[in-house]
Amino acid sequence: MFTRVVEIETMAGKGRDFVSAMNEKVLPILKKQSGFADEIMLVGSTDPDRILTLTFWQTEADAELYNREYSSQVSEILKPLYERAPTVTTYNVDTSTTHAIAAGKAA
Repeated sequence: MFTRVVEIETMAGKGRDFVSAMNEKVLPILKKQSGFADEIMLVGSTDPDRILTLTFWQTEADAELYNREYSSQVSEILKPLYERAPTVTTYNVDTSTTHAIAAGKAA
């Protein structure tokens, strides 16, 4: 299992709009992607304009394909809502109680 972590700081007061756009416009795109497993969105408890999204993919290749083919489309949808380009970091999922994933069992 592979994860893309995207850190976003929205324009002032646009955090809820960003969450709505993710749920209504971006999530349907993600759900159609090969290897997409799940998405978790975290909204800052003291700063609701600071958001982390975690997308889970069956393989790194699935995440890379999404990145090449669709991330620019998603960026265009969300671009009016954030201050600066999001930061993307990738990780291999080692353990997850939520997804019942243990090292070596994914993919």
